[in-house]
Amino acid sequence: MSATCTSEITSILEKAIEGAELDRDEIVRLLSARDGEEKEALYKAADEVRKACVGDEIYLRGIIEFSAYCRRNCHYCGLRAQNRDIHRYRIPDEEILSRAKLLKERSCTTVVLQSGEDAYYNTERLCRIIRRIKDETALAITLSIGERSYGEYEAFREAGAERYLLRHETASRELYRSLHPGHELEDRIACLRMLKRLGYEVGSGCIVGLPGQSIADLADDVLLLKGLDIDMIGVGPFIPHPGTPLGSHPAGGTGPVLNMLAVLRLVTKDTNIPATTALGVLDPEARRRAFAAGANVFMPNFTPDPYTAYYEIYPGKGPEAGAIAKASDSGYAVLFEGMGRRIGTGYGYRTRKACTPETQSCPGGPQ
Repeated sequence: MSATCTSEITSILEKAIEGAELDRDEIVRLLSARDGEEKEALYKAADEVRKACVGDEIYLRGIIEFSAYCRRNCHYCGLRAQNRDIHRYRIPDEEILSRAKLLKERSCTTVVLQSGEDAYYNTERLCRIIRRIKDETALAITLSIGERSYGEYEAFREAGAERYLLRHETASRELYRSLHPGHELEDRIACLRMLKRLGYEVGSGCIVGLPGQSIADLADDVLLLKGLDIDMIGVGPFIPHPGTPLGSHPAGGTGPVLNMLAVLRLVTKDTNIPATTALGVLDPEARRRAFAAGANVFMPNFTPDPYTAYYEIYPGKGPEAGAIAKASDSGYAVLFEGMGRRIGTGYGYRTRKACTPETQSCPGGPQ
């Protein structure tokens, strides 16, 4: 590596650590960090910002993938409506509640209810599930169920949901349009703004390594997430599913994802950033590396057998997810061993948020 290259990276990292805003070109340069000294410096800086802004706690958020039905036809997702080669299911309400109780026993303070865009789960059905989980477990509730109307989002919030995950996938309007036939990026952004207005903690994020995606596109993802003031940011690699139009394209790499995660930590400072399951599918060590590059959230999968193998957003997640769900509390800790990290006991709300009973920012007041 040339001395000029090293000093350039160092200068940008120092600027980020000091709290200054990075411009698009500087973000592109960090996202382009090469193996060796550049990546080591990037990840070290991100970890330093993580420690200063969100501390050493890692928060557990247990996922229940309760429906494999979806009305959309996204070109990268195995749940797409036109894929006839996967097993569709809906988990009965009582089983959803049982799994929510189990993940609470396993030190998770948040349940993430995730599904395709399944119209079967109308406002009444979902609100009933949300209320029961809230009444019987007091868990924080995150929904990840796609685009809905303002009225539906409002009803879910009133029923007890505090968080909502809705990844924008890509900030490139052209790429978004090509991946989501009949849908526009502006509609997705409008939903994210609705959720913010309703007082949700909002999660979003993107896929890294999509066919046709450039590093400049990823820089625009960073700027979009920063501009929307997103509270939780998930990024994962593109993993092709054979039942999709992109099934023959090569998978993305873990290196670009780790670069993206680190840059997001440097730019957004105090957001919650998970080490995603998809990273672990490509490389068992990559998720641990993510915790050393700025991540502070782990999302174990509690979808019960046999359903976990059927939720095929991408191939290869079933066995790994099932193993995580069966892990003990000490089993989680193995992922963080020797890193000076600990499992968080609070609800894991974004640290800068006021969290008081009066604002109902989180159950039970300050954490």
